[in-house]
Amino acid sequence: MILTDKEILAAIEAGHLVIEPFRPEALGSNSYDVHLGPYLRVYATPTLDSRKPAPSALLKIPPQGLYLTPGVLYLGVTEEYTESHAYVPFLEGKSSVGRLGIQIHATASKGDVGFCNHWTLEISVMHPVRVYAGMPIGQLIFFTPQAAASRPYTSRPTAKYTERSPLPMPSLYWKNFAAYEDTPTHCP
Repeated sequence: MILTDKEILAAIEAGHLVIEPFRPEALGSNSYDVHLGPYLRVYATPTLDSRKPAPSALLKIPPQGLYLTPGVLYLGVTEEYTESHAYVPFLEGKSSVGRLGIQIHATASKGDVGFCNHWTLEISVMHPVRVYAGMPIGQLIFFTPQAAASRPYTSRPTAKYTERSPLPMPSLYWKNFAAYEDTPTHCP
């Protein structure tokens, strides 16, 4: 079941959802619009190694906006900090943003019950387009799970994105390999 506007408000009042800052005008009939934060991150090298931290550069979007170009992965961030204690959040693009050729995620549209942070966006564009800090960039949709989660995101030992940050987070995928270093890589 997808939460409607009334249910989103009730969940916020009950403390099951947190959206900061909350803007009443951003509440849709069954979603909540999130806005592009003031920072973007780009990787500083043309090749990446999934087993190693990737160097990156942080960009601040100036008041006049910033042109994004095709062929570059921009990590953006939402202005909104969210906590979802009883619902499964999904981040989707807005159709008007998509019609500008802006994609806000490549693979990471689903959040977890217990996710508490700003959302990092995986932004790519089809052609050069100027973006602005504070522009509506996506929408959160909240689903009711069939049962409560036994291990919410922040309680999992493998959760990598738990430190609250208003900056776009680079990939921490390399941390996965530490957990498997002592594991045999062949079949018995």
